[in-house]
Amino acid sequence: MSCRYSYGGDEHIFVEVDPSMSLEAFFTSLSMTNAVRDAEIEGITEICPANASFQIKFDPDVIAPEDLMARLQELEAQAEAAPAVLDTRIVEIPVYYQDPWTHETLMRFRERHQDPAATDLEYAARINGYDSVEAFIEAHSGAPWFVSMVGFVSGLPFLYQMVDRDRQIEVPKYLRPRTDTPKQTVGYGGCFSCIYSVRGAGGYQMFGITPMPIYDPEQKVAHLKEFMVFFRPGDIVKWKPITREEYDRILREVEEGSYTPRIRPVRFSLEEFNADIDGTNAKLMEALHAD
Repeated sequence: MSCRYSYGGDEHIFVEVDPSMSLEAFFTSLSMTNAVRDAEIEGITEICPANASFQIKFDPDVIAPEDLMARLQELEAQAEAAPAVLDTRIVEIPVYYQDPWTHETLMRFRERHQDPAATDLEYAARINGYDSVEAFIEAHSGAPWFVSMVGFVSGLPFLYQMVDRDRQIEVPKYLRPRTDTPKQTVGYGGCFSCIYSVRGAGGYQMFGITPMPIYDPEQKVAHLKEFMVFFRPGDIVKWKPITREEYDRILREVEEGSYTPRIRPVRFSLEEFNADIDGTNAKLMEALHAD
């Protein structure tokens, strides 16, 4: 794929990696932003990665725009030539699907929804061809997800389902945004799942909630003491359906400081994934549950 570059005023360059969402586009964007960061180009003041694009802020008094553009194009060529291999981590995220808190919220905003008579999960299951909510939850939690970007709201991850295109879930956002979404809601909009890192407005369909904090600006949570944001672009996530009892237990462990997320290091090859998606996902699950 060939990137498209454009200037955004005097201090920004916007780079569109690809107009469509795909693991290939995410890998190229991630490789390029990492390469720009590693190059430590004098004059660059900020790198803002997105799903299949990124933006560079620079000081034109330090580096001329045309010189920076040429340097970015060099890094693009290097990124395309490099193997699409990522040393990353796979993380298990517990999810209490059909929880009472997101249910109460979604019921308050039915007039803004495509199907006011159905819950978000019922609607998502129906339009994706599943005969029950349980079958839809199995599909949503059955395969890993790739974190393509972190942001928009502080610490919020965008996650892309790692399955064949014809098996990917697609669900539109609400017709009109809500003014409330519970913190740590697991949502879905378009082709992305997400976790709401804070309470606030939103428009993604609400499927459940996780008891595992992913953003803590005060850094009181044990697994967030080193960095207030849990997710990183390139993380691989596996949802784990849990019961109300498990949800309450994890909440207690988080409060006590004894909760430890299940995280394992993995090496992910895009070439191997495209050659055998289900086989690669099975290996990722083996790595996740290895002792």
